[in-house]
Amino acid sequence: MMPETLAQWSTLLERAKLGVTPAELHGSVTGFLCAGWGGHANELLASLALEGDARDAAAGEALHAALEHAAARIAARLRAGEPVELLLPDAPLAARANAAVDWCRGFLGGIGLTGVLDAVERAPEMREWLDGLGAIAAAHLRCNDGDTAELDAVLTYIRTAVAGLQQALAPTVRT
Repeated sequence: MMPETLAQWSTLLERAKLGVTPAELHGSVTGFLCAGWGGHANELLASLALEGDARDAAAGEALHAALEHAAARIAARLRAGEPVELLLPDAPLAARANAAVDWCRGFLGGIGLTGVLDAVERAPEMREWLDGLGAIAAAHLRCNDGDTAELDAVLTYIRTAVAGLQQALAPTVRT
């Protein structure tokens, strides 16, 4: 069974002994794909310098299969122009907000590791989106359970920025 929820991803990452949150890893995969990464788990893990417990081959194989599956789903959404779905917990608002921050950190790390931004003349919109995502990634979002509209606005911004960056990078993406 492929992990679908944050809890399932947490279990998988704990088994593989990786020091990354599920939201951050999901963001990294999305950033890599947005910047033209091919979607192979071994490339992602090597680029992120993530090494699991080599003694647990089954956990490593499960992680690679889950990443391949997640990458295929995310890539299909990006190609179809559908909004990206962040991997967030089914938890109180504060936990979801913190996971959104982790997701942005992962996304920016994933897109940055590909080096594609160095080769692209950044349009003002790209700078604005990257700066906005960077501000979210650097933030500690404080929210109460009544702040749903504020978190929804942040999530909408993230989805819009990712779509804009993917569209701006599409002509430069390697095939």
